[in-house]
Amino acid sequence: MLSEDLSKIILSASSEIEQTGTLPDDLLQVAYEEQLFKLFLPKELGGRALSLPDAAHVFKDTSFNDGSFGWLTTIGSGGNLFLENMTEAQAKELYLPANAVIAGSGYATGKAHAEKNGYRVSGKWRFCSGAPYASMFTANTIIWRDGKETDEMRACIFMPDQVEIVEDWNAMGLKGTGSHTIRVKDAFIPHDRTFSVIETQNALGLPVHSFPFVQFSQVSFAAVCLGLGARFLEEAHKLIEQAKSRWDAEKIAGTVSLLEEQQERFNLAEQLFHNAVERRWDMHLNGSLDDHELDQLSAVCMESSDIATDCAVQLFRRLGMQAVLETSPVNRAFRDLWTAGQHGFLNRS
Repeated sequence: MLSEDLSKIILSASSEIEQTGTLPDDLLQVAYEEQLFKLFLPKELGGRALSLPDAAHVFKDTSFNDGSFGWLTTIGSGGNLFLENMTEAQAKELYLPANAVIAGSGYATGKAHAEKNGYRVSGKWRFCSGAPYASMFTANTIIWRDGKETDEMRACIFMPDQVEIVEDWNAMGLKGTGSHTIRVKDAFIPHDRTFSVIETQNALGLPVHSFPFVQFSQVSFAAVCLGLGARFLEEAHKLIEQAKSRWDAEKIAGTVSLLEEQQERFNLAEQLFHNAVERRWDMHLNGSLDDHELDQLSAVCMESSDIATDCAVQLFRRLGMQAVLETSPVNRAFRDLWTAGQHGFLNRS
């Protein structure tokens, strides 16, 4: 799904992404031009209007080239899912700019005190991937009325000048995602810049916008893990080839055999994943997607990410000291894969 030229651009920026903790400006510009943060927006809003199966290939391919870039492509595009929840006027205003991209959080860790025509909001939200360059932020809040907490929850849309970014993302992997905490203090948010994730307010949506959100997210993050798993296996192959002059014949034979075994496991999991996504997407389009099929899709997504991670685990200890260096590509793929797989939608516990 990616051109060879785009893949080269991403790969060439990979070290800088890791070192600086965010995307360099020139790569951001490429992402805007390629509409990588608008995969699920209609063409009238400058989007690519992709199906979920096609987008899964994009997420996998971008993650193969650079884990942080792939994660940010996935998260940035995922923000498109709020399109129908906004008023039509707000959706067009906020999504139409070429550099439109959401960062935010689904955790309801903010308070929104109801006022005339809007809300007075304060709160803090963690793990907001893409925070350094987001054109807008969304975060869930609990509504307070007349000084009392209610059971109502609404998402608020913040502009960058209303948000303080607390640079606290210090994870073992996906270091370039800028997944920082955001803080908002006493910001007024007009009512039309809030929304409910269960309410539709316009007719701009595509078929993907009615696909169940949990499985949409599982497909997206599993695709990232598969891209990173493929990258790990490729880098492991390179490292083994380089080590053949140093290792004895028995170690070479054993490690090559293990690599081939794990590659076969991975290839099967990858194919099953794409087949499962295609099947459920077709069922979604013809109106026959039911809870059983969704449960099966969830299981496939978690299993495929588990297999990708386990393949890396099985091989890692056989790769020698080069693999433990953080500057090693195989090390970074390993760290990024472990970090991506920790997302709650993929974690069975």
